[in-house]
Amino acid sequence: MTMFLTKDEMAEFTGYERPAAQSRWLHNNSIPFIRGGDGRPKVLRQVVIILLEGRCEPKRSPDLRLK
Repeated sequence: MTMFLTKDEMAEFTGYERPAAQSRWLHNNSIPFIRGGDGRPKVLRQVVIILLEGRCEPKRSPDLRLK
């Protein structure tokens, strides 16, 4: 597994194929990225994992009622 999202993963994640559109989408969604020498945005895989985990609903534990 690579450190950065692959070209295909980036297209699936952002919904865009073109690097400029991907960069714009990432910027608009406050997702940190850098541009590689090839002009493509690079996003750390771990950033996406953390981001998506944070958007999931946390598991609720049962309410504890003391009388």
